[in-house]
Amino acid sequence: MRDQLTWNQLEDLKFASSKMTGARRRAFQADIALKYCDGNPNLTEIIFGWGRNTVATGLGEKRTGMICVGAQSGFCGRKRWEDLHPEVATALRELAEAHCQQDPTFSSSTAYTRLTAAAAITHLRAQGFPPKSVPAKSTMAVVLNRLGYRLRRVLKAKPPKNCRKPMPSLPISNTKT
Repeated sequence: MRDQLTWNQLEDLKFASSKMTGARRRAFQADIALKYCDGNPNLTEIIFGWGRNTVATGLGEKRTGMICVGAQSGFCGRKRWEDLHPEVATALRELAEAHCQQDPTFSSSTAYTRLTAAAAITHLRAQGFPPKSVPAKSTMAVVLNRLGYRLRRVLKAKPPKNCRKPMPSLPISNTKT
């Protein structure tokens, strides 16, 4: 170590490094390694307690000017169903547009559809799409909501009641105590 660091300065550098993430953290650790440890990742690990592989990666990034991206951040996540099956997604949009209606209160521009997820699956399979490209019922509901069609339950008609309203003057409407 070229310059002697006090215990408080070491703790401050460790604390500053702990508050950073990713490429910023590696760049900071590489700068400290070059300044105080002559660019030696092993010595940096001994003095500061940082991982020598992380410091070596930071030194490599500093030397080449290229930032390393890990496989987790580069390739993580699953693609959406619409991206995996674009032709089925366009058929679903056309089908939902056919069953679409405006919000009855006109308070928003949200389109409601009376099409259920199960009916959408049935229509898509009837159009000749293979069962592997058509999602399950719960996924279909999520896809329709993500496309901007809000699914609403269709209320069934309720038959009117046959009994008359109780009248206060009638003796049968009085409560018995």
